[in-house]
Amino acid sequence: MIRILLVDDQALVRAGFRSILEKQPDFEVIGEAADGREALRLAAVSTVDVVLMDIRMPVLDGLGATRELMRTTAPPRIIVLTTFDADEHVYHALRAGAAGFLLKDTSPERLIQAVRDVMTDESMLSPVITKRLIAAFVDSPPPNEGGVPDAFSGLTDRELDVLRHLALGASNAEIGQALFLAETTVKTHIAHILAKLDVRDRVQAVVAAYEGGLVRPRFP
Repeated sequence: MIRILLVDDQALVRAGFRSILEKQPDFEVIGEAADGREALRLAAVSTVDVVLMDIRMPVLDGLGATRELMRTTAPPRIIVLTTFDADEHVYHALRAGAAGFLLKDTSPERLIQAVRDVMTDESMLSPVITKRLIAAFVDSPPPNEGGVPDAFSGLTDRELDVLRHLALGASNAEIGQALFLAETTVKTHIAHILAKLDVRDRVQAVVAAYEGGLVRPRFP
């Protein structure tokens, strides 16, 4: 079972998400919270796999709650919920450790798939929008005249190629097609990238690629 915590200050939003998620035989909604502080309390007394986290809430917002949850021993996977696809708060939540984000008007099918995605880390949520969001708000350093920025010097040439494609929002299949690699090989390269950069997942690797200057923002 995938145990899910719903965090949103609007009861109607929580009820809608619960109705969708509980129709899945392997999903269990273990609780609801109207603010970040209540979410932390529930997460401390229950086993939570995935948190659907609203950004703008009273008492403690989604950004603060995400930071606190990521400091716990076994943090859950956090999907940030927002009404805007270009929200600076979402960028900071991703930087703090959220696994991805969804717009609140997403389809039921996309919501269900998003929960499954973050549990397997097969694909980054809304890859093109996530890439655009990071590129829009990141304050990346100037280009490294020597080529690869120092932060990525431990990666092989092939791993650098894979990371650049990740940062452009490509899926494993798309990376494999572009680099003439099997998907299993792509997954192995991604695992090595995460270990070498000491990041938790694909989203954090993409944030690192932009912040470290490996990939240049293409959006104002």
